[in-house]
Amino acid sequence: MHNGETAKDIANRKGISEKEDILDYMSSTELAANLFRITQTDEVLKNKNINNEDDACITHHKVGQAVRQTIKRIGGTMPEDLPTPSKSTKQIEKEKSKRLRFKDNKRFK
Repeated sequence: MHNGETAKDIANRKGISEKEDILDYMSSTELAANLFRITQTDEVLKNKNINNEDDACITHHKVGQAVRQTIKRIGGTMPEDLPTPSKSTKQIEKEKSKRLRFKDNKRFK
């Protein structure tokens, strides 16, 4: 869905190390587009009874292209043009957890 980019290509473009998950560095818009692509691919695979890897890959690509065309047609921002969040979701969750623990510790003193 990212204009032919592989996960490695996306990580390189976003400046993410190979050890990190690119999904942790996607905005809600980009995540939603990917989830839509995944769910629709799953539906097509089920509805057309596709159960071999080659046809599944072709279907995955076709659905991704259709999602891209829809984004473009409605005037949305293409996934590769969306800004990369400055912090990963894991970093944000860790900071939030730290703040909550600090708040709880202050409350019980």
